[in-house]
Amino acid sequence: MAITLKLNGDTHTVDAEPGTPLLWVIRDKMKLTGTKFGCGIAACGACTVHLDGDPVRSCQTYIEDVGDSEITTIEGLNSAPAQAVQQAWIEVDVVQCGYCQSGQIMSAVGLLTSNATPTVDEINDYMNGNACRCVSYERIRAAIRRASEIMEA
Repeated sequence: MAITLKLNGDTHTVDAEPGTPLLWVIRDKMKLTGTKFGCGIAACGACTVHLDGDPVRSCQTYIEDVGDSEITTIEGLNSAPAQAVQQAWIEVDVVQCGYCQSGQIMSAVGLLTSNATPTVDEINDYMNGNACRCVSYERIRAAIRRASEIMEA
């Protein structure tokens, strides 16, 4: 079935069956591999993308439920909060293995878009559900705090 998507600022038509997770359309049909498959049950956050600016788990978002929403993947991030997060991630040297990082970044951008100066508790609450096998949580929190500082400057 032909489906039209708004992805990273462009409109695309893809052939996908109803019930296909958005994750597989992004990775297999659109060839954008920054969005990762982690658990398949929306528990780890590796597959996080933005749907109209809000972080969602693409492994449990079905293609027919996207409608006219704007989908943004890690490859399409370009907002001021996204630039601050990317700079902070480098400054704080967050990444170890890197597998979870696109989902972590997508969630962090979602947080800072809705709350530019979150407390540590707000960061912990918002980022809950984004798993990191390397246990880089303290550096992730530090990078989010640093991104908030960058945005304030």
